[in-house]
Amino acid sequence: MKDLIQHQGIIEKIEKRTVFVRIEQKAACSACHARSACLASDKKEKIIEIDATPGMYAIRETVIISARSSAGFLAVVIAFAIPLALVIITFITGMNLSGSEGIGGLAGLSVLIPYYFTLSVFRDRLKKKFVFSLSKAPETENLNQSF
Repeated sequence: MKDLIQHQGIIEKIEKRTVFVRIEQKAACSACHARSACLASDKKEKIIEIDATPGMYAIRETVIISARSSAGFLAVVIAFAIPLALVIITFITGMNLSGSEGIGGLAGLSVLIPYYFTLSVFRDRLKKKFVFSLSKAPETENLNQSF
């Protein structure tokens, strides 16, 4: 249970085998041990797409979305750590080769274009690494104790 990041959400839409769940930022996010790796606390509302068995859930039903905390860490590495390292390395290399900080800065920023393009090309492969599970929410009085 400690290895999971969980958020309560409401089902907004169901299409074939995909359930669209809206999660809202709660004050409890500030006390959560996984908040640094969880992008759900960055915004007031997010829509999460989850593969689920058709017929098990209904629109406006309250559910719990779960993901492994290791997936949150991997997301932070892919979205922030790798691009930062690429920018710094390319900046230093460009500056040393050209002797100009301006060219080094442009080179450092321009390396992000192929990086994010590559991420978009491999989007489907990445989706398989970031798996969310969906479960029905417990009764309201029990839910307040667990969050």
